[in-house]
Amino acid sequence: MKVALLGDIHGNHLALQAALDSAKTLGAERLLITGDLVGYYGRPKEVLAMLEPWKRDMVRGNHEEMLIKARSDAVFLAGVDSKFGIGLRRALEQLSAQQLDQLCALPHPLEIEIGGRRIQICHGSPWDIDQYIYPDADPKLLERCASPDFDVVVLGHTHHPLHRQIGRCHIVNPGSVGQPRNRRPGASWALLDSESLEVRHFVEPYDIASVVGETRTANPQLSYLWEVLERR
Repeated sequence: MKVALLGDIHGNHLALQAALDSAKTLGAERLLITGDLVGYYGRPKEVLAMLEPWKRDMVRGNHEEMLIKARSDAVFLAGVDSKFGIGLRRALEQLSAQQLDQLCALPHPLEIEIGGRRIQICHGSPWDIDQYIYPDADPKLLERCASPDFDVVVLGHTHHPLHRQIGRCHIVNPGSVGQPRNRRPGASWALLDSESLEVRHFVEPYDIASVVGETRTANPQLSYLWEVLERR
């Protein structure tokens, strides 16, 4: 089975649509999502609607962790606004109580099996939702991620694509759909063949200017939110 690996969507619906369109064209039948569906950008409602038709497995990211606290702490939410933009506030405004409950209750990590392959899905690391495992991480850290219990460990959080094979375990980070930080503008995602364990990375073009314009209007004080989408 071909499986699309997605993560760090961050309310960027146009980027997600581009990734899903490509995934469908390439024959993906299922989505594995490494968390952070919300935060930063302002279209969480559209993001959840786009994911709804797909068979999918998702974990909680650090922005879903912040969402848990933001639901009941207005001071905390104001602090999130000033640092990360209005993404979480838009989630609270646009999503139903049931949708918010589901996001806040997502597991971390998550273990699944597809076609006899054991796969672990994480946001940060398997043991820490908020740990960054960059492509240039200490080899011992990558080795710690490469559990012999799994054929594939899928990571997110860094917004940088990664693929390493250590022993029998493939460690894959698909990069960020909604906010790549590796100076390759577009929607970053990966396609996993669960039979051959081949991993292919993709960067899809989309209407970045539209997201930039909307973000500049909503968060005029946070230029990094739109600059990061276009930088090379």
